Amino acid sequence: MTPDGGHGRPHDGQSPAVVLAVDSGGSGLRVALGAHGAPDDAVSRVRHEVPVRLGGPLTSREPVRTGPRGISARHLLDQLLPMARRLMAEAGAERLGAVAVGAAGLATLGDELRDELPAALERELGVRRLALAADAVTAYTGALGTRPGVVIAAGTGMIAIGTDLTSWRRADGWGHLLGDCGGGAWIGRAGLAAALRAFDGRPGGSPALLARAEDRFGPMPELPGLLYPRADRAALLASFAPDVADLHGSDPVSSDILRTAARHMAESAAAVCPTDGDRHLALTGGLFNVGAALLGPLGEELAERLPAVRHVPAAGDPLDGALRIAADLADGRLALPLDERLLHVVAEKPYQEIHDQNSP
Repeated sequence: MTPDGGHGRPHDGQSPAVVLAVDSGGSGLRVALGAHGAPDDAVSRVRHEVPVRLGGPLTSREPVRTGPRGISARHLLDQLLPMARRLMAEAGAERLGAVAVGAAGLATLGDELRDELPAALERELGVRRLALAADAVTAYTGALGTRPGVVIAAGTGMIAIGTDLTSWRRADGWGHLLGDCGGGAWIGRAGLAAALRAFDGRPGGSPALLARAEDRFGPMPELPGLLYPRADRAALLASFAPDVADLHGSDPVSSDILRTAARHMAESAAAVCPTDGDRHLALTGGLFNVGAALLGPLGEELAERLPAVRHVPAAGDPLDGALRIAADLADGRLALPLDERLLHVVAEKPYQEIHDQNSP
């Protein structure tokens, strides 16, 4: 990438100073424009401030495909470029100060994106500053900005990510077959297992969960044939989590499942939280919309394991996190720690120079 000389600020005094943020996950893409170009004396910006959205989000409902080299750069670009050009045209923007792409699976499936996106985005959109971030990093940044601490991100899956602003640490996030303990798919699977125990007459079953499962999925003998061939089986499992939460308090088995889920989350958070300093903790993700059934036991588990950590509301979501990363990168103020797999930056100035001048 070649120098743009302006850190994303307008050159003609008319075109707005904008950045582009992308959130790529199991439900497709979300794309938005955000403002940047704060004055040079704005270094005192609140460290968890979310940039103002100027356009979007535009969405696609098609998840980006994976191939032999991981997440497909071509398929992502086929969806992203028309949305980016539409947003830029609507905002009257002629150039982008930076782009940040937050992608599920980037840590393990991101080789093709890291190899091909920088040149493609420079060629197609003139982008000279690009950040490729794991979705856990954008979730963290959306929730806490550049404050040290830990974020629990829970939807279909579950991951805890923490930083002291010198390095990243993550726990779980290994997918519904190997981990994601406490996430929506994990809760749904545990609930369905209890339903099947009740159907069989085995100990540990829940007649209440069996009734809910039959209402949602039909006869239990047909459940394996419905579930196993599905490419979206994790989402299908997670769709049963609200039923488990609904039975909290009236069904001991459901209450035990949610307590165990809360314990798994708290254990992951404790594993990655910085050990000293002023630390913050935030929760983000759709699973927490189930409310007190999960938040109650989670609060108790976190109080036991992380008693000195300050709990704060999430300032924004992963798309807000991608906007924050893009705006800070465009303005030369990105202070998040470099990690080849979790946060990969390509710019005309070496990333370490940008990071070092902004590190606390």
